[in-house]
Amino acid sequence: MWKVWSRAALAAAGLALAGCADGAKFLQETDQGGVVVYPFKGEQGAMLSSFRKDALDLMKEKCGGKYKILREGEAKGRAHVAGHIEGGKEMVQERRWGIEFRCQ
Repeated sequence: MWKVWSRAALAAAGLALAGCADGAKFLQETDQGGVVVYPFKGEQGAMLSSFRKDALDLMKEKCGGKYKILREGEAKGRAHVAGHIEGGKEMVQERRWGIEFRCQ
């Protein structure tokens, strides 16, 4: 019985974490471009994150199609509490990737 409850709690915690994750968004925006950030998992890497396409789409939409990536790399992430798991709290560190771009 305990194993069933533990699995259910872990599955619920995983769904809660997925719901808390932000997708791609502007960190900074100017008339000429800006900086877009998106979360990624360390084992997956930033280039394979499902949010990378969303970030590139934001840049394309902002620039009307053509843009130039000036630089990219790991940006400051965030930490948050994932809730109560078996009487304790779990701190989750979210990693973020940033892309600075300019419209052409």
